[in-house]
Amino acid sequence: MSSQISILPRRLRRTATVSVLVGTVAALMATASPAGATPVTGAEQPRSEVSCTSGKAGLADRLREDIQAVVGDATLTGRVSVALYDRTTGTTCAFNAEQRYDSASVVKVIVLGALLRQAQDENRDLTSSERTLTSKMITASDNDATTTLWKRLGLARISDFLRLAGMEDTVPDPDGYWGLTQINASDQVTLMQLLTSANSVLDDDRRAYALDLMNRVIPAQRWGVPAGAPSGATVHVKNGWLQRSSGGWRVHSVGAFTGQGHDYGLAVLTADNTDMPASVTVIEDIARKVHADLNGTTIAPLQEQRLQALPDTSDGSLVPDGNR
Repeated sequence: MSSQISILPRRLRRTATVSVLVGTVAALMATASPAGATPVTGAEQPRSEVSCTSGKAGLADRLREDIQAVVGDATLTGRVSVALYDRTTGTTCAFNAEQRYDSASVVKVIVLGALLRQAQDENRDLTSSERTLTSKMITASDNDATTTLWKRLGLARISDFLRLAGMEDTVPDPDGYWGLTQINASDQVTLMQLLTSANSVLDDDRRAYALDLMNRVIPAQRWGVPAGAPSGATVHVKNGWLQRSSGGWRVHSVGAFTGQGHDYGLAVLTADNTDMPASVTVIEDIARKVHADLNGTTIAPLQEQRLQALPDTSDGSLVPDGNR
């Protein structure tokens, strides 16, 4: 399929404030929910199709078919959204990429980005305290560290970073529950693009710091989009998992894969599943096929042992200024 036509949402190609190479893309139109609106339920999931485009012959068709096999499964419960870019082959894919979800802990990369931008504006390095807090927040998904940084930054600073990054559909919760920030897959891969390419929002050293933390996420939290990643790639990941009293689980995985010729990012967001392992299975089914298609390898087997070791409680607690 020609690389001159793309189906990705406009957030994947915004370059007014972020200088990133994603190829020529056109807009995928979708109706956005108002700020603060309740995300759609599983029953309201649009019956859309996976859209892909690529500069590599046959790749878009393979990706479309493989992703559609997962998201179009009649037994699939809940909602799922996917966004993908690969700079090496000029490839993009999207499925319901504009739908909004409660962020859970993937918002922690946004908090990190806002802090790094603040330090850049102030022409300073992170303090020792800030380095400790950011390390805990990203590598171990520490909620107390996140709450501390969220309060220090304030809503205005976080919103300013989102504006600079071109993440216009990401809306922090006005009541201070950072885990209820509204996100979509399109904006999440925009953030991965920002972290993996030179731009005016974050300088090279600050981007490298963020990517290093995402590369050092503890083993117990490296499920999701890293499933099936090539051994030569450097994996940068952040996951989030949140159970709500209505609508079941929100389970997300966002990552970038760099080094040794790899330069791509993937976001898979899910909601309304009855348990966390079911959500992770969907995410990893998509990830394993994406990695295989992009790298011309066989699809890696699903690791049942890892699924059995997943936590059975939310990453966060029902407290103001925190995740819930």
